[in-house]
Amino acid sequence: MDINETLKISREIDGWLSDNEGKLLYNLAKNCKGEGKIVEIGSWKGKSTVWLASGSKNGKNVKVYAIDPHTGSSEHKDWFGEVWTFEEFKKNIKKANVDDLVMPIVKTSEDAAKEFNEPVELIFIDGAHEYEYVKMDFELWFPKIIDGGIIAFHDTVGWLGPKKVVSEYLAKSKNFKNLQFIDSITYAQKVKQNSFKDRIKNRYVIFLKEFCEFASKLHLPEPVRVFGKKIVKRMH
Repeated sequence: MDINETLKISREIDGWLSDNEGKLLYNLAKNCKGEGKIVEIGSWKGKSTVWLASGSKNGKNVKVYAIDPHTGSSEHKDWFGEVWTFEEFKKNIKKANVDDLVMPIVKTSEDAAKEFNEPVELIFIDGAHEYEYVKMDFELWFPKIIDGGIIAFHDTVGWLGPKKVVSEYLAKSKNFKNLQFIDSITYAQKVKQNSFKDRIKNRYVIFLKEFCEFASKLHLPEPVRVFGKKIVKRMH
């Protein structure tokens, strides 16, 4: 299934992932070399899972471990009350014809990490958004990521927890380079030791992201916003 077919299917699945974010996950998964697994923390009904697995299917067919208790995070429970999303998740990944690559783990991130001993080449963290939980997800899974692997966080715009973890543990770290963002996803590549130049660039990207977030609240005219996005893309 190519990226356009995936886009069509993803739009039929409930979730909070933009088209651009989905395409990013697709390409990150497609570019995996098979040196480790793909892990997703927080699957909900499978929207991001389908993007990851479809990209992998057009790459090296790396397995996607989709970790979610399927009872909803705290914010989901505030909005929807008690939920059970696993049946709909299975239906959606089967409809997308990626159920052969997706390995569901119906557990919390913490419980899954205790038993997960595979190397990780790509991890997408989109679980509970409170700072302590995002930080815990990072600390649990960071050691499992291979050198050269990618870590990506969702909702780093508008949510303090993911935003703060990215600022503290990616931008200021000596273990990440090539920090980038697309919409609300911020991602970076793990390395044994980055350079001073890498750290400066990482912090510059965080500044650029925060500037974009601030500018988005000003309700500027559409032509101005389009022009601004083009400038940011070039600077990025």
